[in-house]
Amino acid sequence: MVIVQINYRRPDMPKSEWEARYTDERAKPFLDVAGLQWKIWLDGSDERRAGGIYMFETRAAAEAYVNGPIVARMKANADIGELEIRVFDVRRRMSEITNAPLPNLRMAAE
Repeated sequence: MVIVQINYRRPDMPKSEWEARYTDERAKPFLDVAGLQWKIWLDGSDERRAGGIYMFETRAAAEAYVNGPIVARMKANADIGELEIRVFDVRRRMSEITNAPLPNLRMAAE
């Protein structure tokens, strides 16, 4: 299991205009990303920071995403600043102990 963490500074615009971009339709393409198990959408309104946490089945799937068309569009988007992309292996046992929402992990209380 591999986590991709993407953070960026969103454009300086009214919060309502930014929020209007987040429709159900915007999330649906992620259902078709190969190897993606889930995504958590992040928004830090005080600092105009946004991003996501992505859980992938394999490092190959994570790297394909990072080097794929969705991230390429983010890199080319002039509205996005300070883009940071990081890839992490999951520490399975520690995550199991702390009840992480990871596929195929038994709960620590079990």
